[in-house]
Amino acid sequence: MNKMICTMVLAGCSLPLMLSAQSGKVTLPQDKGPSKVDISSYPPEQQKGYKVFADKCSKCHTIARPINTTMTAPEWSRYVKRMMHKPNSGISDNQGKAIYEFLAYDQQVRKDKNPSAFSKALSDEEIEKLKSEQH
Repeated sequence: MNKMICTMVLAGCSLPLMLSAQSGKVTLPQDKGPSKVDISSYPPEQQKGYKVFADKCSKCHTIARPINTTMTAPEWSRYVKRMMHKPNSGISDNQGKAIYEFLAYDQQVRKDKNPSAFSKALSDEEIEKLKSEQH
């Protein structure tokens, strides 16, 4: 019984450490943009995908980051797959598909019409440079 209580206390204490390790340790330009999309005119399937996107993707970084980033459909596909493989993302294959479909739809409907209003995705090297500048 004591062993179980100690395990539960230890797990409870380590949870904030795990969550802070997953959260973005750097602020990207995209993080400073709007954190919501008006999806009222989006088809019902895309509205459902937006909810999955907002729920799952906010666990590790701001929702503003992908909302304000522009990518091609293949780049969004790679990005979502990459995020699915992050520890504790909790994104299932079906959820990953819904997230990708929302992001690709949003890209086509909203971002492609005004690309200068959004930021291009940063490379890992650019992100690492920002991290070193911010710390």
